[in-house]
Amino acid sequence: MADQTRSNPKPFLRTLDGEAGVPPPIWLMRQAGRYLPEYREIRAKAPSFLEFCYAPTLAAEATLQPIRRFGFDAAILFSDILVIPDALGQKVSFESGEGPRLEPIVSAEDFAKLAESLNLARLAPVFETIERVAASLPSETAFIGFCGAPWTVASYMIAGKGTPDQAPARLFAYRHPDLFQRLIDRLTAASIDYLSAQISAGVEAVQIFDSWAGVLPAGEFEQWCVAPIKAIVSGLKQKHKTARIIGFPRGAGPRLRQFAQDTAVSALGLDSSIDPVWAAAEFDQNLVLQGNLDPLALVAGGEALDRSARRILSALRGRPHIFNLGHGVVPETPLDHVSRLVALLREGAPG
Repeated sequence: MADQTRSNPKPFLRTLDGEAGVPPPIWLMRQAGRYLPEYREIRAKAPSFLEFCYAPTLAAEATLQPIRRFGFDAAILFSDILVIPDALGQKVSFESGEGPRLEPIVSAEDFAKLAESLNLARLAPVFETIERVAASLPSETAFIGFCGAPWTVASYMIAGKGTPDQAPARLFAYRHPDLFQRLIDRLTAASIDYLSAQISAGVEAVQIFDSWAGVLPAGEFEQWCVAPIKAIVSGLKQKHKTARIIGFPRGAGPRLRQFAQDTAVSALGLDSSIDPVWAAAEFDQNLVLQGNLDPLALVAGGEALDRSARRILSALRGRPHIFNLGHGVVPETPLDHVSRLVALLREGAPG
């Protein structure tokens, strides 16, 4: 591992392989998106968001834009977690200003309409996007793929939209545990196939977003968050022995230790609620941590941004750490604040 780490020209991958670098590599969740004027320009060229995700020329350009502007250490594929239900045959659309809309799964009959396995042909444009980006990235920039975790994706498939507390999916799981398990199993297998195809197309690491992990009670957290992601990690490593996998169970709080131990992810993403001082003391020194600046500190800028970033850097210095936000970039984020953050990190703060 050590020799492989030293020979890798990409700081992000060296860190994922266990190297504690100064400064740490940086990328930002939702680093491509509406806060960038160049993104808004190309977004207008597609009739819908889903069509945008399935347009390789546009999606590749969106992936590359933040790399050109800010020089992040990793690009992340521009796509959406809901391409999996789309490729399983569920009707998916995105309403302007309202977010995703799906035909909800409320019965066994609805579940039976889903394909038994992922239609990889439907996702061919995503893999073409990956190939285009991989051929265009600077030699020092890594490439991240991703999927949504089964619990988070299932919550949209059952409710038919995003909800504040995922109550429709939670109720469905309580009332129909066997059917919900079948849905989770279907999504787990689909996620393995999808991430494996992304790796084959050219991504060098993947992140599993469990954006709604925090709403689950203890027993359900183990069953619907930890167990499926553990199965994805295991299944993916059977196909790609050296796969690098970042787990991001947002809102997991003190259950992060259980998540990291049981899933065996390569790196653990921390949301903004986690005290980096606590994380530094809680987790083994060799576990790669990612995060966890509050996106609103990036919006605020100035001393608030500097102070927050320096606290994270100070707490996690000396261990493998990937600097990121604790959630995604918000649309109102000023561009010069992002530039300021990158400059602060590259200067090696806190000194």
